[in-house]
Amino acid sequence: LLVDVMHVPGMSEPQIERGALVVPFATRQAALLARPSLGTEVPLLAQALPWVGHVQTRARGTICGSVAHADPSAEIPLVLAALGGSVLVRGRTRRAVPASDFLTGMMQTALNEGEMIEAVSFPLDASGQAFAEFGRRHGDFALVAVAAVVAGSKVRLAVGGVNDTPMVREWPALDAAQTDDALNEFAWSLEARGDLHATARLRRDLVRRLGRDVIERARACA
Repeated sequence: LLVDVMHVPGMSEPQIERGALVVPFATRQAALLARPSLGTEVPLLAQALPWVGHVQTRARGTICGSVAHADPSAEIPLVLAALGGSVLVRGRTRRAVPASDFLTGMMQTALNEGEMIEAVSFPLDASGQAFAEFGRRHGDFALVAVAAVVAGSKVRLAVGGVNDTPMVREWPALDAAQTDDALNEFAWSLEARGDLHATARLRRDLVRRLGRDVIERARACA
């Protein structure tokens, strides 16, 4: 049976619960982008959503659907990983799965047979946050996407489009003088591969350049 869940009552409205923005399975990407308070609740998500596909796809696509699809270049799973969010899964029972455990490979997740995503949870965080990506054209899949979260001297950087899942690196204390060396080491640690869209060298360079940009912007608004 093919079941359309988009009209289940009460499953299209995001709610603030226990210090997080909980987005249920029927929330369209366009609807969340239009939420007036999103920029103060989850700034990183507000910055990333305009880069998700095109106006037409955002009008139909859902937040949870993007997470379930688990494309390595997708912006929404990257933001979820960067913020340390979680996925609320429902089958015969309910369980909460950290984003780091939910995304298991290229278009692979920790969902078991008979389970679906009930909602995704984005922590509310007063840290500085910034997002950037590079693609051939706006709306194309990102060759590299990066998201930074900065709180004091602690820096967390998530990178999408390079490995099979978003890769997250956290530095407990990272000042401006150390940033370039840290980004270079992180770029070389990734499993960058060349394809018809970009060389491995270009992807590593984008990690360095975009990484520095988002860290600096996140620091400025921390």
